[in-house]
Amino acid sequence: MSMENNVSSRSTLNKALRLNLDEKKYGTIAEIGAGQEVARQFFLAGAAAGTVAKTISAYDMQFSDAIYGTQEGGRYVSQARVKAMLDKEFTLVVSRLGSTRPKSTRYFSYAATVSAKSFNRSNECHAWCGIRVQMYPQAEASDIIIHVRMLEDIAEKQQETLGVLGVNLIYGAYYYFEDPRRIIDSLTDNLITDAIEIDSIEFKGPYFDDLDNRAKNLHLIRSWKTRAIMFTPDGQVAVPAETLYKKNVLTTRGSFKPVTRLNSDMIAQGFEAFKALDGVNEDNTIVLAEISINDSYGKDLNVPEKDLITRVELLNKLGYSVLISDYTRYFSLRAYFRQYTARQIGIVLGMVNVKEIFDENKYVGVEGGILEGFGKLFPDNTRLFVYPELDEQNKLKDFTDIEVVENMRFLYQHLLENEFLSGIQCSDPSLLEIYSRNLLEQIPQGRGDWENSVAENTAEHIISNRLFGYGD
Repeated sequence: MSMENNVSSRSTLNKALRLNLDEKKYGTIAEIGAGQEVARQFFLAGAAAGTVAKTISAYDMQFSDAIYGTQEGGRYVSQARVKAMLDKEFTLVVSRLGSTRPKSTRYFSYAATVSAKSFNRSNECHAWCGIRVQMYPQAEASDIIIHVRMLEDIAEKQQETLGVLGVNLIYGAYYYFEDPRRIIDSLTDNLITDAIEIDSIEFKGPYFDDLDNRAKNLHLIRSWKTRAIMFTPDGQVAVPAETLYKKNVLTTRGSFKPVTRLNSDMIAQGFEAFKALDGVNEDNTIVLAEISINDSYGKDLNVPEKDLITRVELLNKLGYSVLISDYTRYFSLRAYFRQYTARQIGIVLGMVNVKEIFDENKYVGVEGGILEGFGKLFPDNTRLFVYPELDEQNKLKDFTDIEVVENMRFLYQHLLENEFLSGIQCSDPSLLEIYSRNLLEQIPQGRGDWENSVAENTAEHIISNRLFGYGD
């Protein structure tokens, strides 16, 4: 039986053993913050001398700084820190062994900087893990770096989990590097469900020059590594724990296909209302355009990643941060934000979305039904800002005119009286006649009236890049 068949079960020790028995793969393992669990897996597998040139763990801050320097902000568990570790360790292993080992050797350095569960305090449990590896002998190395949230509440379990994750990353970098999706899929091999969340991944280096990191991060959602991916206005993947920390959050959900003047007005008007709340200003608030990959019943719409990236780009050009998620219900979206901030959360939505919130059929599978849903949506510092609509007589209809079923009217009144629901203005009633589905029918026909309905500078980008079937 071949070695490949021997590891078909992809057990952690079998992965480590396969690497150990391959003398062409050789490198170092540096781990700070949660033991030396990755190195331990290689030693447990046996024949570790065939793979491991050195292991290191510098816990003392002065020792660590002396080895890896200090990074901007002084944070030890950060992307900058893990990159500094990779720089140092990979340079060392190549410079010290490059002239003595066989030229067929493919060197690597694995690094992790971790904040695991502390003995006597409550802290964020997360890690930056990465590998710098030569895909071919003597080739310029490439990097794979991930950010991990640890969800287990026992330190020993977190350490064991990181050991398995590290082996998966090293193994995937060597054996699956031609298929980055497979690397992502394999990262949680042999881990229990909900042990970790991987909320960002970066492929960098000459081997990955043509790879779109945005698409690969979106695959983290569909491979169940995370529930959402965040993009900053410059198109970079963001780590939610860093971006949302101590921030007020205002979000609006939409298809944004394409971004319309209506979408822009909803966000602008919602932000004006949001700033009226205590402690909210432009400097301490992040405004997010959110796109769910699911329909209103939780079914994946199977939207291609290229389509999603197009919409991210259009929103970024307008200066918006973007969140792509698989959340169906608003209370789940609110819970996502609450993991990272205790400040104000605002959700901007249309009248039709409010009606859906009061639709009991939308709560199938929720044990407590609609009451549980409302309890999770409005526990603290969360408000809905409702944009008006036109009635059948083309007259404005606002949030106080929403018709709910008889058994929901007292709940609706409760939300109104306690200001969980607030109305926002529409700067121009004609905007309410803009529908994305109509624009998508017009765009393939070439230039036309649709250009006046999309957000500022959006038409030019659609035309120049022939988006949404323009001119087909």
